[in-house]
Amino acid sequence: MAILVTGGAGYIGSHMVWALLDQGHDVVVVDRLSTGFRWAVAPKARFYKGDIGDSSVLKQIFAENAIDAVIHFAGSVVVPDSVSDPLDYYDNNTGNTRVLLSAMVEAGVTRIIFSSTAAVYGTPAHTRPIRETETPRPENPYGQSKLMTEFMLRDAANAYDLRYVALRYFNVAGADPKGRTGQSTRNATHLIKVACETALGEREKISVYGTDYATPDGTGVRDYIHVSDLVAAHLDALAYLQSGGEPLIANCGYGQGFSVLDVLHAVERASGNSIRIDYAPRRPGDAAFVVADATLARTKLGWVPVHGNLDFIVNSALEWQRGLSGAELQDIAMLQRKLAASAF
Repeated sequence: MAILVTGGAGYIGSHMVWALLDQGHDVVVVDRLSTGFRWAVAPKARFYKGDIGDSSVLKQIFAENAIDAVIHFAGSVVVPDSVSDPLDYYDNNTGNTRVLLSAMVEAGVTRIIFSSTAAVYGTPAHTRPIRETETPRPENPYGQSKLMTEFMLRDAANAYDLRYVALRYFNVAGADPKGRTGQSTRNATHLIKVACETALGEREKISVYGTDYATPDGTGVRDYIHVSDLVAAHLDALAYLQSGGEPLIANCGYGQGFSVLDVLHAVERASGNSIRIDYAPRRPGDAAFVVADATLARTKLGWVPVHGNLDFIVNSALEWQRGLSGAELQDIAMLQRKLAASAF
């Protein structure tokens, strides 16, 4: 099939592009390169630099390519930024998706897989894995903007010839095991990425917020999912829609949580370096325990994750970060050669 990947120059999107090409699909990428990198797009993909909020860009893409389905990653993802500039998040995450859906309807493209988030659930009041039947209670504009998009997808599917899968990600981490792409975002906030940078001396220390939660070591517990397993869920969702599957919202996580200190210790083991930790009070809105119940993805999509091992996730992230250290990100040939030599 010919697949349009929005945000295909970003962290998860670039992994998706490689996976689709590995399966023999034709891939078209659109990305405005606000946080992604042109070099991260696999060479065999057709690339358009543009914003999905620009209907003329989408019209050109759909006119020049016989797109069968859309996998939609384009959007903003930093929670504190969504609080300080909520209108930007509603514009980029929600408003621009409306433009994309309108273009799809006009072009007769009927299938879309949407990158949603566990942030739609807000702070759980319990310590059991979260199911999709949980009432969404987003606590920031990021989560709210994603939930609003889910509502749009539902209503569009009821009104038009459109079917969708919305995947609610938990904590995505790691890098392509073949060393082709990884998390390269500058000033990233994800724990494993920050911990790897700290272990390699690129940051002086790492902050741990809260040590008095009702968890085994007092730090927050999260469900970390390897990016390759997440991408596999999208491939399964694509096959599901291709076979006539009905609209679906499903969690993507392993159903197993690791604490902040579990992660830091894993990074120390992998790197052989100690990490300087700055213990700080809890942050408002941080939950003690956020873990997915992904039964629906496994049963409906046939998703079978294979990388649910914390050490594997950390090792992949660390190897990618080592390759980034001191490299010019624009020199993708040099970077990929360096990483391919140490692929695991």
